[in-house]
Amino acid sequence: MAEAIASPVTSVPAVAPLSLPVRAVLPWALFAGVLMLVALYFVGAEQGATSLFAGSDVHEWVHDGRHLLGFPCH
Repeated sequence: MAEAIASPVTSVPAVAPLSLPVRAVLPWALFAGVLMLVALYFVGAEQGATSLFAGSDVHEWVHDGRHLLGFPCH
């Protein structure tokens, strides 16, 4: 005759989703979006006629990133 092994039953409390108000998230989302657009400009377009800085220093600093993201540069 097999004996039943009693296992303690524990209850797991329900997990409620965290609610974040849009007013708290919106400034950070806008800041991150502007930061990404600035980074995209420097990686993708900072050379030639639209250059903000003279010379090719910025282009050389982000050169590998340009190729990684698929921007042609030479």
